[in-house]
Amino acid sequence: MNIATALKSEISRVARKEVRAEVSALKSASSRYRSDIADLKRRIAQLERLVGQLSKGTRKRVAEASDAQPATVTRYSAKNLAALRKKLGLSAADFGKLLGVSGASVYLWEDGKTRPREKNMPAISRLRGMGKKAALQLLATLK
Repeated sequence: MNIATALKSEISRVARKEVRAEVSALKSASSRYRSDIADLKRRIAQLERLVGQLSKGTRKRVAEASDAQPATVTRYSAKNLAALRKKLGLSAADFGKLLGVSGASVYLWEDGKTRPREKNMPAISRLRGMGKKAALQLLATLK
């Protein structure tokens, strides 16, 4: 036997041994990853079922709540509030008296720096339907 062939066969044997060790580690890692992925898929399916059940219950509760108490939504716009005040010919202080707030609050609302609270929205809606004379009469009764 030639020394070159002996060396070549020994290198091949060691290389196969090293490759086998690396491949077995990769196989076990791949197997672990597959089982983890399968477990995650099962958990996702379970969570999606739970979300479906909860959304059905939420839809029922929302429908019951909307039947029980009709919600009136009042829109608010800073620009429209300023236009309403000018249309009624009122100062911010007088406008605030009609709404039960200060004149400074009215200025902040009109500048868009703050928004009226929900409790103020019905009063704003009432003023939208009023004319200049009615607003002045209401203001006179408040003074």
